[in-house]
Formats: sequence, C-alpha cells, structure tokens
Amino acid sequence: MTLQEGDKAPEFSLPDHTGQHVSLSEMRGSKIVLYFYPKDDTSGCTKEACGIRDEFPAFEARGAIVLGVSPDSSASHEKFRRNYELPFTLLADTAHEVAEAYGVWVKKQMYGREYMGVARTTFVIDEQGNVERVFRKVSPAEHAQELIAALDR
Repeated sequence: MTLQEGDKAPEFSLPDHTGQHVSLSEMRGSKIVLYFYPKDDTSGCTKEACGIRDEFPAFEARGAIVLGVSPDSSASHEKFRRNYELPFTLLADTAHEVAEAYGVWVKKQMYGREYMGVARTTFVIDEQGNVERVFRKVSPAEHAQELIAALDR
C-alpha cells in the first residue's frame, strides 16, 4: 500500500530512544514530521538528521513535532542522538511494522544484492492525523529546508 496525501496516517506505537512508547494518537492536535531513514550512523542518514537538527528551531517555531523512524534499536538511537546532539525523538521500528504500514519497507539493491529495507521517505501529518505531504526519494542534504517550506504552506 502506498500512502497518498489526504490519506489517514496509520496509527502506531513505538519505543523511542529511551524505551518509552510514543503513539501517533497521543500527538493529535500537533503537526508531525515523520521521517523514515534506513540506518543510524550512516553517511546519508547522519546528514539528514544533522540538517534537521541544525534547523530544529524553525520546526519548533512552526509547532511541528519531528519523529525519526528506522529499524535500529532504542539503544542504537540513543547513541546516535548523543553522538550528534539530535534534539528530536527517534523511534525504533525493529520489526519494520510501521515502515510496512506506511509503504516504505521496500526491495532495495546494492552491489547486485537484493534486500528489504527502508526507502528514505517523510510524511507531514496534519493536526487531525491525515497525511498532508509525502516526500519520496529524499535528498538528505536539502531535506530540512524542503520540510520547512512545506510547513509554511
């Protein structure tokens, strides 16, 4: 299933970097930037996370909650947050159930080998829990600016 703009965002509850569960329904009334990324501490994922970190005051000024999701564990997320001073929440989707629900758990290919993994994708979810914007094939370096522009619309 491929989520489109206007669709109801699938509900989820995942452990964050501290092991506490975070649910989409708990954030109803706030705009959510839900970004899926493949792996902690890899070059593209670090570039994307640090770009959002560097622009984080702009997200806060727009009332947006930023949530990063990958198949890594809570412990891996805690280390990633600490190493790069990330001020936002990272969620551990170790069974990739949420990635599947959002349609971002896909067949990928590297060095001639096929495997399943996360397609770097971001969903902006409105205050009522609907998908407002979808960003596919995200460029890590420019993504934070692209998101801020979308939040200003």
